[in-house]
Amino acid sequence: MSTVEERSYVEAARREKRAALEAAGVPAFAYRYERTHSAGAALELYRDEMGDAGPRVRVAGRIDRLGSHGKTTFAHLEDPSGRIQAYFRQDALGESYKVVGLLDLDDHIGVEGTLFRTKKGEVTVKAEQVTLLAKSLRPLPRGKTQQTDEGAVTYGGLSDPEFRYRQRYADLAVHPEVRDVFRLRSKLVTWLRRFLDDHGFLEVETPILQPLYGGAAARPFTTHHNALDVPLYLRIADELYLKRLLVGGLERVYEIGHDFRNEGMDRTHNPEFTMLEYYQAYADYTDMMRLTERLVAGAIEHCLGTRAIERGGVSLNFSPPFPTVSFIEGIRERCGLDLRTASDQQMREVLLRAGEDGDAVQALSGGRLQDEVFRVVLEPHLVQPTFVVDYTKPLSPLAKEHRKDPALTERFELFVAGKELANGFSELNDPDDQRRRFEDQQRQQAAGNQEAHTYDADYIRALEYGMPPAGGVGIGVDRLLMIIANQPSIRDVILFPAMRPEGQG
Repeated sequence: MSTVEERSYVEAARREKRAALEAAGVPAFAYRYERTHSAGAALELYRDEMGDAGPRVRVAGRIDRLGSHGKTTFAHLEDPSGRIQAYFRQDALGESYKVVGLLDLDDHIGVEGTLFRTKKGEVTVKAEQVTLLAKSLRPLPRGKTQQTDEGAVTYGGLSDPEFRYRQRYADLAVHPEVRDVFRLRSKLVTWLRRFLDDHGFLEVETPILQPLYGGAAARPFTTHHNALDVPLYLRIADELYLKRLLVGGLERVYEIGHDFRNEGMDRTHNPEFTMLEYYQAYADYTDMMRLTERLVAGAIEHCLGTRAIERGGVSLNFSPPFPTVSFIEGIRERCGLDLRTASDQQMREVLLRAGEDGDAVQALSGGRLQDEVFRVVLEPHLVQPTFVVDYTKPLSPLAKEHRKDPALTERFELFVAGKELANGFSELNDPDDQRRRFEDQQRQQAAGNQEAHTYDADYIRALEYGMPPAGGVGIGVDRLLMIIANQPSIRDVILFPAMRPEGQG
């Protein structure tokens, strides 16, 4: 908290106004206000034939424009529905007009009065009573807007991305379009739930704090439970607990929740993110691909009214069925390498020819090398919504062995604009095979792969009771919203993204 000496001149002046208001018996922060109409509803209420005798309303909102002319003052109040003008006259308000003189931009006020239309044609509340609801002691970084031949141009204000993410409350307050992104997020999540509910899935909640982490290739966040005196991990995926529920007889389950991965941050990665995972008994990965493309296409259409959209100058068509590319054949067509038989050195040579860092490439082996070859050679070319199918075993420790090729697994990933959006399997339900896969992951971990899967003995025990054949999918909700809302960074679709501590550069 800044001291009085550190406050700006404007902040100091606002605090002086607060003191003057309270000295006059006007509280700077009210308890409640009974609003009869939103700004938008009040505007719709007025008809021209009403003249100066429009209906009485009580509106409330934040002042985003304020101007005084002697004994009269105009203000615009903004709320989620829009904004409405208020007109204050000294002869109508009497002593209360002193309150108007101590108002500032960004204050929250309530106004009661009748509606009329000004000579300039704006529907306005003719104030008979004004109530200060919350005094703004720090001005919002709005900037100044000027009209030019090319339209309205705003100078200054809140434009620095780091400032916007760090002070999202200010970003939301001054940018209606940012508020629209998060309304769209809510619309998307609501639709995802409805789609799965309508398809017979049951929404469940599984542990966030877990004694073992699993379900993905990632490093966890670690914490400690004092009462039990045991280490715990923030979950990196929901998968293993959701599949335990299939063992228990819940045949279609889903969860929308936060996962946490202790990894680097870039425009598609945040350490805390939202995942949708859903699992269906007696289905395989082909069933889940069909369900997933209907879910994704439906979400796009529900939010945007169309399945064909423009993003980054590229036309994307989300109309099913989505095209399918083989993991093995797609890479072989691009670089001539068959990852089922390629040696580590052959994969390293492909990466070095592509310009990858030599030291980083030499540190990779096995499945991590295969994954990097895919990332460099094939992934950037997956622009249209495309399923990549049939991954190698080292990359898919939880997927069922491919029924036609034992070197592969029945796994798919959905890519859009070169980025992964969804990941799904025919779920591995053979406990002995799963045990061998976990043991292989342990060997990879011993060889230096910090993202290798942990050995989960309780999950093996659950499978030994018998899990029906099943398909499962995980979808990154944040990444899906990035596509829908046309946002370039995952930070633009997360209200409070992870940030370096303030002042650390």
